[in-house]
Amino acid sequence: MTPLPFAVDLLAVPEAVPETRRMLRWRFGEADVPGLLLCVSELLTNVIVHVGEGTPVTLRVSGTGSGRVRVELSDPAPGVWPAIRAAGSGDESGRGLLLVDAFALRWGVEQGPYGKTVWCELRAPAGLRPGQVRGRADAVSPGVSG
Repeated sequence: MTPLPFAVDLLAVPEAVPETRRMLRWRFGEADVPGLLLCVSELLTNVIVHVGEGTPVTLRVSGTGSGRVRVELSDPAPGVWPAIRAAGSGDESGRGLLLVDAFALRWGVEQGPYGKTVWCELRAPAGLRPGQVRGRADAVSPGVSG
């Protein structure tokens, strides 16, 4: 199976975070994907915390023409933009986008009329052949819900 493209509709609930990681681990098989899993987890957690638990989202993981992996998480809240925060040493949260910024080659936000998409691009996971990284997500798979 070619792991990309991958797309799923789901509800942003805490239970969806580990379930989505499991789906991606299965999809990528033996490929080394900890950065991908971390970025997906952090983007999904940001929606849960800042937009609201139970928000419907669409996750897309696809290849780029340059051989990178692009992660996109779309939600229906165009006015709630992610921002890097300066978390204190005793804070238990607030580092999600710092982690995405550290792992991703680049990241950003695309605003639409009815929502936004937060995206990041990563190096292709070790263990994938170049042909396995190309392709955009066109179809959305049935998803995880809480």
